[in-house]
Amino acid sequence: MSIWEVRNKKQNFVYSKIMMWVALDRGLRLADKRSLPCPNRAHWLASRDKLYEDIMEKGWNEEKGFFCQSYEAKHSLDASVCVMPLVFFLSPVDPRFLSTLQNVLKTPERGGLTVNNLVYRYDVSKSDDGIGGEEGAFLLCSFWAVEALTRAGQHDAKLLAKARVMLEDLQGYSNHVGLFSEEISKSGEALGNTPQAFTHIAMISAAFNLNRVIGRMPVGE
Repeated sequence: MSIWEVRNKKQNFVYSKIMMWVALDRGLRLADKRSLPCPNRAHWLASRDKLYEDIMEKGWNEEKGFFCQSYEAKHSLDASVCVMPLVFFLSPVDPRFLSTLQNVLKTPERGGLTVNNLVYRYDVSKSDDGIGGEEGAFLLCSFWAVEALTRAGQHDAKLLAKARVMLEDLQGYSNHVGLFSEEISKSGEALGNTPQAFTHIAMISAAFNLNRVIGRMPVGE
């Protein structure tokens, strides 16, 4: 039912598949790094690699140029796939990921999910989540997009500048004590759970990594 806990039919959500890959990958890394017993290592390794191949094949929409929401909803864009470089599934400058990120950052009128640097998790008019109605932009996805831009920005100054502007804009949506909600309405009001822990984790990670990358840049860039 995905990270978004949709209420309609079950699907092979790309985000969920990525996190399954992460679980296997981290288990293998921990076993190797700590010299821990891993009697089923070969099976784990084969399963992880099979997941990677499935995601790259079934989760990619060649026509649209983006990683889709699910294997079944190949024409739907979902901002949760912005985590790909954050969890080391793909390089931040992988051409297919960059194409996906650029699609996410387009306005809804152009097929994207972003309005005034605020990222919606998916287009409710195109993705049937079984809930219906309208919703605000998702701050978790917005900060994920900032960090994805930051990681790609290590190789492209324009993307790094975009990440910086976007983060500065997002900071303006905190309340009087610097806390964030789950969503932001079209009018800029806080919606959903407040404060939202996932939002703050993503904000801290995005800010930390952006500061780290900017700090490594030569003076004048």
